[in-house]
Amino acid sequence: MRNKRHQEILNIIKEHEIPNQRELTRELRTRGFPATQPTVSRDISRLGLRKALTEEGVFCYSVPEKANNAKLGGLFMNAVYSVDTAMNTVVIKTHQGMASAVCVVIETMSAVQIVGTIAGDDTIFIMTRSVNDAADLAAKLKKLL
Repeated sequence: MRNKRHQEILNIIKEHEIPNQRELTRELRTRGFPATQPTVSRDISRLGLRKALTEEGVFCYSVPEKANNAKLGGLFMNAVYSVDTAMNTVVIKTHQGMASAVCVVIETMSAVQIVGTIAGDDTIFIMTRSVNDAADLAAKLKKLL
């Protein structure tokens, strides 16, 4: 149910200018997705939604994925030299001192399978919800190398 709700949230913010959680919750309910404000708040966080200024001067939810994908792609080509998995964890090795910068961009991705990240000096650990999520995420990240 959550994945369907997440997809519907993305559809809603692409179709309408949604300035707050109350309106997003209301729109979800009209589309058959009963949700509470705390649930919508968690969904917004998991989807990596940000508010952007519209032409009318109102801040509304948006998906900043294109900019983040461009940043992530450039960073990966220059900083990352290996991506591997261990159970439900993705392990990324970077050149010295680059892990934190790569991790910041990864955290802004709209990847709902990411539970959390830890960055050291040259290593990033990304915990995912399942072994399959880790494999899928690692495959996507390897394509950026």
